[in-house]
Amino acid sequence: MLDLVVMVSGGGTNLQAIIDKINNGTITNARIRAVISNNKNAYALERARKANIETAVVSPKDYPDRELFNRALITKIDSFHPGLIVLAGFLVVIPPALVEKYRYQIINIHPSLIPSFCGKGYYGLKVHEAALERGVKVTGATVHFVDEGTDTGPIILQKAVEIKNGDTPEVLQKRVMQEAEWVIMPKAIDLIANGKVRIEGRKTIILD
Repeated sequence: MLDLVVMVSGGGTNLQAIIDKINNGTITNARIRAVISNNKNAYALERARKANIETAVVSPKDYPDRELFNRALITKIDSFHPGLIVLAGFLVVIPPALVEKYRYQIINIHPSLIPSFCGKGYYGLKVHEAALERGVKVTGATVHFVDEGTDTGPIILQKAVEIKNGDTPEVLQKRVMQEAEWVIMPKAIDLIANGKVRIEGRKTIILD
């Protein structure tokens, strides 16, 4: 059984998708051990409590400097002994020491088809604003392993989503979540939990 620690900052829609897919058997051989947030008011924490999942809050605001926060965050994560750390809308820079300690055990969901509209400064609605401004016809979402860069780790899964005439960033964000993020994040977890993802260099191989 793969123990997950899911890290969140906001509403937790991706967390809910994971909870639902575990409950209905779409995700197998995995369970959520804990949900950690940097934001004590994140609705994601309420979603976790309703599902009887342990929660924790570790906020940079509670520490005099980032180094102490990073240590506290890693200590809290370690306490749950995760086999996989899932970044589901976690809007805090991940400490390099955490990436090193959990090499290829951290995954993230990004709301574009990497390498488009990703990297520093591209998060939340900013991604969708950039896609609409550029006039691309297709966007989507990407699940990838986390490395020391920003959105640069090996890609696990991607799913395309059509951009429609009249889309606003908010409308597009909702469609990308519904049609892509809530689909490929649970699928990636299931693949990893069942030993079907292998990393070769900068690429991942999905095994039959």
